[in-house]
Amino acid sequence: MAEEDILRKIGSISRALDSIANIEFKDLELNRGQYLYLTRVFEHSGIISDQLAILLNIDRTTTARGVRKLERAGLIFKEDDETNKKIKHLFVTDAGKKLAEEIEKENVYSNTLVTKGLTNDEQAQLRKYLSILEKNARENWNFVKNGGKRKY
Repeated sequence: MAEEDILRKIGSISRALDSIANIEFKDLELNRGQYLYLTRVFEHSGIISDQLAILLNIDRTTTARGVRKLERAGLIFKEDDETNKKIKHLFVTDAGKKLAEEIEKENVYSNTLVTKGLTNDEQAQLRKYLSILEKNARENWNFVKNGGKRKY
């Protein structure tokens, strides 16, 4: 399979799961992608926005906008760093925790559905390969966002 085909399949899977999540989470009143921010803050309590941007491979401006929306919705809050008041740590509220837990249940369910038919060993191999792809994509993202030009 050509590399192009691999990326198309990954993109197709991602879009399908994203579309499902947007439908599933509509009742939770989360806009497109906000569930990603919320769950990562839940998983990494005290994270700062810059770290969140890196974790999600999203630029800082988009991350700041997403964080503001969740903060206005009462799902996350910021606390000043003890030593540097410019640094704000992110935490989920009780309402945010409840939503994040619901989102995690859906994530586990989706993982079960999309890996149906794969043995435990095959799932472990897939995780290994996807980790390599993710690392390569993250490195490429960092290169490009810092002004690097890819050569084709």
